[in-house]
Amino acid sequence: MRVLDREELATDVLAAAVRLLGCTVEADTPEGRVDVRLVEVEAYRGSDDPASHSFRGRTARNGVMFGPAGHLYVYFVYGMHFCANITCLRDGEPGAVLLRAGEVVSDLATAHARRPTARRPADLARGPARLASLLGLGREHNGVDVTDPASPVRVLAAPPVDPALVRSGPRVGVAAAHDLTWRFWLDGSPAVSPYRPGRNAPRPELDARGA
Repeated sequence: MRVLDREELATDVLAAAVRLLGCTVEADTPEGRVDVRLVEVEAYRGSDDPASHSFRGRTARNGVMFGPAGHLYVYFVYGMHFCANITCLRDGEPGAVLLRAGEVVSDLATAHARRPTARRPADLARGPARLASLLGLGREHNGVDVTDPASPVRVLAAPPVDPALVRSGPRVGVAAAHDLTWRFWLDGSPAVSPYRPGRNAPRPELDARGA
């Protein structure tokens, strides 16, 4: 498979999010390479999205979000987890897609060595913190170009997924702009994370996976 082209991500966050579904993230870890097929993502646009880290302007922390497209934006959250995003939009326009969940498509032994507490394969990369942990992503990966074949983390292109398989719903854990259905997932995947509304957000009638 070829590495995803930067121009495929230099588009609006919603289109980029859907384009990333089904693509594979390859990461070189100390235990070996881990490949994860993305099954759930979440879009954030800085210009008009109060839930985005870039909504109030550029800072040292969120600078990667301002482009160019195709770079990892990795941040530390709750004092204990890393989460990873892929930047999109044109250079200078802030936007990124959070990698929420994936299915391991490489050697499961390597994946279990990295995530020994996972009870089943579907739990290995179910949720953004678990996904980042499985791929070994940390502060040192902030700004990595995932469209470069020589990068330690790469995104491999996949044929666009069947639109009939794509579902959308509210983003997980955000209080601001909680009415935006900017989370996208592949219907039927057991790796899709549970829906949990953010503080002060209304609780829509959704099942455990937001369907």
